[in-house]
Amino acid sequence: MSTNTDLHDFTFTRRAWVDATPADLYRLVSDVSSISRWSPNASDIVFDEGSGPEIGAWFSGRNRRDGKEWTTRSQVVKAEPGAAFAFVVGGAENGIVEWSWTFRPQGRGSVAEQSWRLLRLDPVLGSTRAEVDELREYMAASAETTLIQLAEWITTNRSA
Repeated sequence: MSTNTDLHDFTFTRRAWVDATPADLYRLVSDVSSISRWSPNASDIVFDEGSGPEIGAWFSGRNRRDGKEWTTRSQVVKAEPGAAFAFVVGGAENGIVEWSWTFRPQGRGSVAEQSWRLLRLDPVLGSTRAEVDELREYMAASAETTLIQLAEWITTNRSA
């Protein structure tokens, strides 16, 4: 794929209303080990020994797509309790994708937003525009599923 490809084409944001405060949502999402409860593609996520949800912290996780599994290393790049949490797959210095979450109050709950942004082209993501477009659409569907399952999990566990 061309190095002059506009990376802005490879972003998305999905949002959902969730029956929880921004502070509660931040606590859930920034505990990266919890993400596998809601994400259809991620599991076994854990911060490095002695780390937690703070800028610069690293964590590992297993990912699945199309029958394949692999491990990624990610670094926290934003940690604003009650407002935002973000990490870069591959690390802040030379990562390939940024995932971010933001939370804002709305009514008795919050709007949770999950965004995905391609930072640089990498053959691991695809070698043609069609492959990277397909990846973006796959990740957008995954983010939608994650948000829906997060909202349902909160509702179920609140009443339990």
